[in-house]
Amino acid sequence: MSKTFTPIADLKNLIREVPDFPKPGILFYDITTLLKDAAGLETLLDHLAARYDSERPDLVAAIEARGFMFGTMLATRLRRGFIPMRKPSKLPAAKERVTYDLEYGQDCLEIHKDAIQPGQRVLIVDDLLATGGTAAAACQLVEKLGGVVAGTAFIVELTFLGGRQKLKPYDVFSLLQYDK
Repeated sequence: MSKTFTPIADLKNLIREVPDFPKPGILFYDITTLLKDAAGLETLLDHLAARYDSERPDLVAAIEARGFMFGTMLATRLRRGFIPMRKPSKLPAAKERVTYDLEYGQDCLEIHKDAIQPGQRVLIVDDLLATGGTAAAACQLVEKLGGVVAGTAFIVELTFLGGRQKLKPYDVFSLLQYDK
């Protein structure tokens, strides 16, 4: 029996819009209201799993911290291992690091050096695609370890910030897009 999917567009009704957070003029898309809705969360995972089931990545990697929620759930659904990509000094063993630019400064992502074997296909998952800097750094980490970026998946994409451009030539998939 095939499963009937709730339309992706219905998930937008479960995301709270918070004006002027974290600063005046910013409209924040709060996914915590989606997370607490079991049917909505199930729908989100159904759509992500359906998108990547036939592509069969070897591993799923996710970016700290909100990406971990979706990355681990998706890895479980796809029956694949999970790799955390963390902020500096959070991983205990030998690690690889990428530094990337933010709007006002720099940040880093780290991964264990033994997390990916050369040639393994890795799907990168995060909650939000905004300017694309963090996701591009995650792609660099995969490639530094000899892995292949099988795709990048996001729950929300803020299209007006152009983050997709930083992720060329990678496959970019987002469930929900906002243009303002």
